Amino acid sequence: MPSTLDVAPSLRTAINEAAPRLEAMTDAVATRPRPSGKWSPKQVIGHLVDSASNNHQRFVRAQFDDHLHFPGYRQDEWVDAQHYATAAWRSLVSLWREFNLHLARVIESTPEEAAQKERTHHNLDQIAFSPVSPNEPVTLAWFMNDYVVHLRHHLAQIFTPST
Repeated sequence: MPSTLDVAPSLRTAINEAAPRLEAMTDAVATRPRPSGKWSPKQVIGHLVDSASNNHQRFVRAQFDDHLHFPGYRQDEWVDAQHYATAAWRSLVSLWREFNLHLARVIESTPEEAAQKERTHHNLDQIAFSPVSPNEPVTLAWFMNDYVVHLRHHLAQIFTPST
């Protein structure tokens, strides 16, 4: 099982590695949609802001609850509704960076007892990046690590050359 002592540094590393590369990207490049109708870098970063926002609430609430059952959200609709495709790139990257640094602080501040407590009531089969059977117990630390895996997945999409 991951520890919050491992997850927060992993998140910070991902942020610190990606931020300079994102900041170096021009607005024109960040606006360009990826092939096959996939999100542009702006939309991907916007989605990651939404993910940080939703998971911030989840990570804090879970410290005081015996379950990991949270509402989902309609990702495509959220990205469209917030017009990330036309947002100022540098502002969007700054928001993503700062929100995730805050989330790293939340993760490292989570008491290990709350992070490692096994939860049998969850809906991580529906909302996690790497779904977990509802019959399998899971920890908040696992869910926090899943967030970092999700973030790294989307950053890789931005930095992988399109063909």
